[in-house]
Amino acid sequence: MNRLLSIISILLICSPSFGQKQRARDLGIPLDGKTGKLNAITDVNGIEVGHTTLISGEGELVVGEGPVRTGVTTIFPRGKNYDPVFAGWYSLNGNGEMTGTTWVEESGFLEGPIAITNTHSVGVVRDAVIEWEFNNNHIDPLPDEPDVFWALPVVAETYDGDLNDINGFHVKKEHVFAALENAQAGPSVEEGNVGGGTGMICHQFKGGIGTSSREVVINTTTYTLGVLVQANYGTRESLTIAGVPVGKEISDRQILSDPLKRQEERGSIIVIVATDAPLLPHQLKRLARRVPIGISRVGGYGGNGSGDIFIAFSIANSGAADRENAKQVNMIPNDQMSALFLATAQATEESILNALVAAETMVGKNNTTVYDLPENEVVELLKKYGRIE
Repeated sequence: MNRLLSIISILLICSPSFGQKQRARDLGIPLDGKTGKLNAITDVNGIEVGHTTLISGEGELVVGEGPVRTGVTTIFPRGKNYDPVFAGWYSLNGNGEMTGTTWVEESGFLEGPIAITNTHSVGVVRDAVIEWEFNNNHIDPLPDEPDVFWALPVVAETYDGDLNDINGFHVKKEHVFAALENAQAGPSVEEGNVGGGTGMICHQFKGGIGTSSREVVINTTTYTLGVLVQANYGTRESLTIAGVPVGKEISDRQILSDPLKRQEERGSIIVIVATDAPLLPHQLKRLARRVPIGISRVGGYGGNGSGDIFIAFSIANSGAADRENAKQVNMIPNDQMSALFLATAQATEESILNALVAAETMVGKNNTTVYDLPENEVVELLKKYGRIE
């Protein structure tokens, strides 16, 4: 039965007709900046996102059986075409994992899809990505040794063990294959309790996947920047929305049967920043370093137990990773990057809020219950503090 429920969940989440949920702007939350058409990372041309969501079982934890509340999310920078992108990464607090980043740092390139899952599934997801790349010829062997292939995939994690049987290792390679195969562009980026974000908690409310985008104009050219987060961090006390101390005002809806007795910031947040602006690796690292500004606007501060790890890439300069030929590449001057810095902060903030708004109350292992953000109360608080009428 657990296996059947998992398969049903995969089919639901991968379906393009899956219903759209409310988002932060639907509540009237005042947010700055001009969004792209979809207000999602897929506003950046060619980016594809896929989820596999695993939900099965209820009640007392039986390791290896459930309850299961987990999954995997994948992001393709250029769809399913092999064409590495310039990239840079940054860690605010390193109590977490993002594999492959030493090669990103060394080479300046992100060579394949990014995957996000739970802490104890990084290994199987990494191995599955390599197998998928090999089977689908998503590779570039050495010119003089066509049989030589290696990959160092970027796979990141946040901890979902409060709600999920994390030591049951329920994410299998076929779940990763499904998230990769079903990744698509367009308006179908689901948020909240989906994919890698299924069992995640944000500011002691239900968290998960969120996304947003911004358009910026530099020298008369309009560029798009998109963000996707897996939000699993923060305390209730520090939660801030549009400058309003929402967490301090909402004292109920606390986690039931909270095994961690959360009194300080725990958990993690993974943030993916994508843009079509022509940027080189050192500039993309600069973008990644601006992510914490957006997190801080919602009340995150990178606590000791938090893994706050970010990667940024640009889809410009196609073909720059040619192994044999010299390439000319374009870049925006450093002096003109400030608008992209601001867009990164704004889109990160809104992505987190979208994750909170989209997420729904979830009951997990040992009947641990994490409540959704009470949207009506948030609206009333924004009115109380004069942020909306």
